[in-house]
Amino acid sequence: MSSSVRYDFQNTVTVVTGGSQGIGAEVARLMRAYGGQAVVWDLQAPVTEPDFFCAVDVTDRDAVARATEDTLKRWGRIDHVVNCAGWAGPTMPLAQFDPAVWDKVIAINLVGVYNVCRAVVPGLQQQGAGRIVNIASLAGKEGTPNASAYSAAKAGVLALTKSLGKELATSGVLVNAIAPAAIDTPMLGQMAAAHVQTMVDKSPMRRLGSVREVADLVAWLCSDACNFSTGAVFDLSGGRATY
Repeated sequence: MSSSVRYDFQNTVTVVTGGSQGIGAEVARLMRAYGGQAVVWDLQAPVTEPDFFCAVDVTDRDAVARATEDTLKRWGRIDHVVNCAGWAGPTMPLAQFDPAVWDKVIAINLVGVYNVCRAVVPGLQQQGAGRIVNIASLAGKEGTPNASAYSAAKAGVLALTKSLGKELATSGVLVNAIAPAAIDTPMLGQMAAAHVQTMVDKSPMRRLGSVREVADLVAWLCSDACNFSTGAVFDLSGGRATY
């Protein structure tokens, strides 16, 4: 799936957490296709453009701080930050969920977003311009059965986005979130097939979303075409979301 829309991201640097695969990899690819530089923050280097990479565990605040410093030193600036790093965890009833696994899901999906925002916001404020796009999930709005940790984490990302968007509303830095329904990524492999099928069945379009569809929305949110949206949640659900 492709789009005839194009944006000009020349002379910009986009940080993409979790950018070595899935949605993050497509976001990085598309931003480069539009003329920008995309720096991947992830645990493992991406297959493409491995030189544009910082090894980062987003749950490690010191590592995030070092990656911020390293990115500014090597590429000179940060214009856009796209928080894609995530981990779904297992699908099972809350009472059966291992507390340590629960903590890990929350740490990666929610605390990781906080850690990255905390590190990059001062620099974005200082330059008076920037975009932060947080990849949340429809699970954060609806609460998906047997995915309580993931749902809770993504609900937290939505609230964080609304709060931070208001805080920075007059700074030139816009903060928005995307709440996709099921997207065809390797993360679906962490979930039971029946769980994935249930998500597909709920979609009026009766299909999974594509990583390109998410990346297209990210590109618009990072572009100059987006000026009056901040602290907002953009659904990407094939018609499933109704509020």
